Amino acid sequence: MRQAQALHFSTHDGVELHYRHWPATRNQHQPRRAVVMFHRGHEHGGRMAHLADELDMPGYDFFAWDARGHGQSPGARGDSPGFATSVRDVQTFIEHIQACHGIAEQDLVVLAQSVGAVLIATWAHDYAPKVRCLVLASPAFKVKLYVPFARPGLKLLKAMRGNFFVNSYVKPRLLTHDPERVMSYVADPLISRPISVTMLLGLYEAADRVVADAQAIQLPTQLLVSGADFVVERRPQERFFERLGSARKEMHILPGFFHDTLGERDRAHALRRIERFVEHCFASPAAVPSLLDADQTGASCAEAESLAAALPRNSPRDLYWRATRAGLRMGKGLSAGVKLGFDTGFDSGSTLDYVYRNQATGQGRLGRMVDRNYLDAIGWRGIRQRKLHVEELLRLAIARLREQQRPVHIVDIAAGHGRYILEALQQLEQLPDSILLRDYSELNVQQGSALIAEKGLADIARFVRGDAFDRQSLANLEQPPTLAVVSGLYELFASNQLVGNSLAGLADAVEEGGYLVYTGQPWHPQLEMIARALTSHRGGEAWVMRRRSQAEMDQLVEAAGFRKLAQRIDEWGIFSVSLAQRVR
Repeated sequence: MRQAQALHFSTHDGVELHYRHWPATRNQHQPRRAVVMFHRGHEHGGRMAHLADELDMPGYDFFAWDARGHGQSPGARGDSPGFATSVRDVQTFIEHIQACHGIAEQDLVVLAQSVGAVLIATWAHDYAPKVRCLVLASPAFKVKLYVPFARPGLKLLKAMRGNFFVNSYVKPRLLTHDPERVMSYVADPLISRPISVTMLLGLYEAADRVVADAQAIQLPTQLLVSGADFVVERRPQERFFERLGSARKEMHILPGFFHDTLGERDRAHALRRIERFVEHCFASPAAVPSLLDADQTGASCAEAESLAAALPRNSPRDLYWRATRAGLRMGKGLSAGVKLGFDTGFDSGSTLDYVYRNQATGQGRLGRMVDRNYLDAIGWRGIRQRKLHVEELLRLAIARLREQQRPVHIVDIAAGHGRYILEALQQLEQLPDSILLRDYSELNVQQGSALIAEKGLADIARFVRGDAFDRQSLANLEQPPTLAVVSGLYELFASNQLVGNSLAGLADAVEEGGYLVYTGQPWHPQLEMIARALTSHRGGEAWVMRRRSQAEMDQLVEAAGFRKLAQRIDEWGIFSVSLAQRVR
C-alpha cells in the first residue's frame, strides 16, 4: 500500500490547508502525471485514500486535500467564508501542486465526489483550467432536503439570524453497501455532521448556475451517477451532462449504487472505467475546440440573438417587461443613479463611476431608498468587486515589474472616468513612471482629466481621446507600456473581431515580458432584464450583451500573444479579472 505524506499549502487569505500526497510507485511517465482528489461534504481526503491503491495507476502521483472546515484543515466544521472561497482554494491548490511538486496543469486528472464534484464543476466553469480531464462522481447539484420549502426557509432564517449550522440527516448505511465503509464512517473522529447554511445555500446557487451554463465547460469529462442515491437528485446531473460543452464526455449510471459512489461495495467496475477514461485522455488528447468564432456560432451567440429579438406584442413576457420599463421611468424621477443611466446609458463611464462611488442619492428619503436598491443590484455589486480585483492584480503586476527593475508605464485603453485605476495607484508606496488613460467619449476624457488633477497626479498621468479597437493607434502609442489594462470594455461588444483587433494592438504595443490586466463576464443572472429594460450609451439602444465564457476570453488573449498567469472572480461568478504576460 502507498504511504501518504501529510503536507500543507497556504490559501490566498493565509489559511494553511492540510493535504495528503501519495507518490507514484512506478516512474513510468515523463513528464509526471497526477490524480487530484476532492472529497464529499462532511468528510476529508483520508476517506479517499483507498483509491490511491484500488485504482490501477502506479505511474500517477495522488493528492487529496481536506477542505476548509473539514478533516485536519482549520475552520469551523462544515464552514467556509463562502462557496466561492472554497472554489478559489481549489485553484490555489492546483497552482501549489504545479509549483511545489513540478507537475504541469495539463498532466493533472481531477477526481471529485458529491460536494467536491460541484466545487470542481464550478472551478472548471469559472477558471477555465487546462487539466487533462475531470471525473465527477455523484455531483451534489441538488441535495434532497425532503422538507417542503426548505431552501427558501433557510434563506429567510439566514437573513434573520446570520450564519448557522444544520446537521446532515443521512445515515451511514444509506451512503454505501460496504459494511467496512459504514463502520469506518461511524468511527472516524474527523467526520463532522454539521454544514453551515452559508455553504449549503452557496452550494445550491453555484450548482444552479453551473448546470444552466455547463456548455461553457470544454474539458473531457466522465460522470458517474449512483443509481440508488438517497442524498442528491439525478435530474440535475443529467441536465449537466446534456448541456456539457466537452467534445469528449461520457456518463455512467451505476445501478444500485448509493451516494458514496467511489466507496461502494461493488465499486471495482466503476474504477476500471475511470482508469480506461484517463488513459484514453492521455493516449489521445482531445482537440481543444477553438472559440475564436463563438460570436458567430454556438450557445452564447444564440442567446444574444434571442435577447435582441422583439417579444410578441402583448404576450405575458412583453407586458412584464413593458411594466418593468415603466417602473424604471418612474424611478428616474426619484433616483439619481437611474436618471444618470437613462441620460448617459446604463453601460456608460458616467454610470460606472457613480456605481463605484456607491453613495445613494435622490429626491428625499424615498429617492435615496430607491437609489440604494438600484446600487445594490447584483450586477452593480459584481462591478464593485471587479474594481477591487482589478486593483489587486494591478498591484501584483506592478510589484513584478519592480522586482524585475523595469519601469512601470501604464495604459488603460477604455478608462471611463479612470476612478478605479487612479484610486488603485494612489495606494502604492511608489507611483508608476507614467499613466496614460484613453477613452472614446469626450465627456469621459474631461471628467477623467479633472479627476487626475483632483488626485494630484498630473505630473505622471494624462487622459486622451482614443479608439480602443483601432489596432494601429494602440500599436503606435508614444510610450510603449509595460502594463496594459482593459476593464469592462470587451463585455459590451459581441464581436470577437473587434476584441481581437484591440488585443493585437496591445500586443504590438506592450513590451515582451510586460503585463495585461483584462476582465470578462462569463455569467450574468440578469441578462434578460438588462436587454429588455436598460439602454446603452450607443444612442439609447437596448443594452444586449453576449457573454463570453472564460475559456473563450482566455483564447482571445492567448491568440494575441499573452499567457495567462492569474485570475480572480466574484462570489456570484459574474465578472472575472485576469493577469497575463506578453510572451511573443
